[in-house]
Amino acid sequence: KMTADYNGYWKMISNEKFEEYLKALDVNVAIRKIATLLKPDKDITQDGDHFIIKTLSTFRNYNMDFVVGQEFEEDLSGVDDRKCMTIITWDGDKLVCVQKGEIEGRGWTHWIEEDELHLVGHVSCISFVMSLMVFPPRYDCFA
Repeated sequence: KMTADYNGYWKMISNEKFEEYLKALDVNVAIRKIATLLKPDKDITQDGDHFIIKTLSTFRNYNMDFVVGQEFEEDLSGVDDRKCMTIITWDGDKLVCVQKGEIEGRGWTHWIEEDELHLVGHVSCISFVMSLMVFPPRYDCFA
């Protein structure tokens, strides 16, 4: 089946409620303050169901390399120093991630609308919403 095309270099344009999310992960206050100031880019390489998602920032980088539908051990030492068993599946054109570990209800959803990549991350009832714009834009607004 044809899936959505996530390939591209994406730059953050907004990030709401990120500090509350980090607090729910027990991330210490100093790192929370740094993390909420960052504007991470995402460099995504997709080949069918194989993804490499690089989250790039001046503070630290985080790489995810996965195949949709295959569970793997994810080392979140770049985030909160935990390990999870992670699986990402397709829900239509959305990528849905479940991170099973010591924190309940952890995961995220990615989807694309035109030139924007959206990310909602959650820990139980706490969630953040990040939007990123592809660079250069895929669609010419002036055409």
